[in-house]
Amino acid sequence: MVRPFFLAAVLIALIVPFASSAAPPTGVPGDPELLATLPGGAGSGSTVGPGGALYVAQPATGEIWRVDPKSGERALYASGLPRRFVELPFGGVMDVAFVGSTAYALVSVVGSVFPDDLFACHPQEVGIYRVNGPTSSTVVADIGTFACENPPSGFPFAVPAGVQFALETYRGGFLVTDGHHNRVLRVTLDGTITQLIAFGDAVPTGLATSGNTIYLAEAGPVPHEPQNGKIVSFEPGSSTATDVASGARLAVDVEIGRGRTLFALSQGLFPCGGDPACAGSPASHDTGALMRANGAGGLTTIADELDQPSSLEIIGNTAYVVTLGGEVWTIDNVAGPPYG
Repeated sequence: MVRPFFLAAVLIALIVPFASSAAPPTGVPGDPELLATLPGGAGSGSTVGPGGALYVAQPATGEIWRVDPKSGERALYASGLPRRFVELPFGGVMDVAFVGSTAYALVSVVGSVFPDDLFACHPQEVGIYRVNGPTSSTVVADIGTFACENPPSGFPFAVPAGVQFALETYRGGFLVTDGHHNRVLRVTLDGTITQLIAFGDAVPTGLATSGNTIYLAEAGPVPHEPQNGKIVSFEPGSSTATDVASGARLAVDVEIGRGRTLFALSQGLFPCGGDPACAGSPASHDTGALMRANGAGGLTTIADELDQPSSLEIIGNTAYVVTLGGEVWTIDNVAGPPYG
């Protein structure tokens, strides 16, 4: 998810329109096809990295895998990162991003003792890690400590260190969403952390950028009703976000495809109704969907019955969907021809 640095972003913003949902896409998507399955049976975030390959976070094993987007061939890229608590369906290596050829991993909801390290500010390993080699990494941003020392306000929360979800490169640093503390953080390469924007109970998840504009997926509060599953946009300095499109159950990612078309990834039907004790639970199996902004403030389903999707990338006109079960699926022809 490498993005232009600040000066390049400003120049692009002056000459290229931002991503928009206003165009009427005409692509006829193909059926989802299985490309690869990760060893260990778990998947989380992803990015397109060096060589145009997919890099996928494997939270159960503390690994990052490289997947060839054409053949599906897998190769272990990095290991030795903190693993998620075995008692939880989330946490561990949540996402991966590249600055040049250097990989960075977002690690969330980890620690030595469960549940002590989850519900109290014990020393933790939550933050952004620079991958130094196949088995070596270094913490470059201690987000767990920042979160404990700078708690959110206006709503109850249970995990002082937060539940960070997505990592996106931006202006030479990073953006990080925290779906539990309902905010987006900005992190520099030297580890300085600031709050970029805060929300009510919106549950921010996936990120995408276009020039100066930041696009954000919101899952919405439990039970993650479709009217609350949105794509919103904002810019640095904004105190509020603008709704772009809504209608996704438990929206977990947003991406920009060909023709500046916006896509949302819906994980699906929340299984626990309105029970707040189930917050953080994944959607029911085979209820997820890839959705395309339709230009009228809504989202149109272009592929359904996806099994607990967690992350979306688009290469050319093909969508790559990573699932919590560690599968990578492709969907071809997701957008229409480019428009002016």
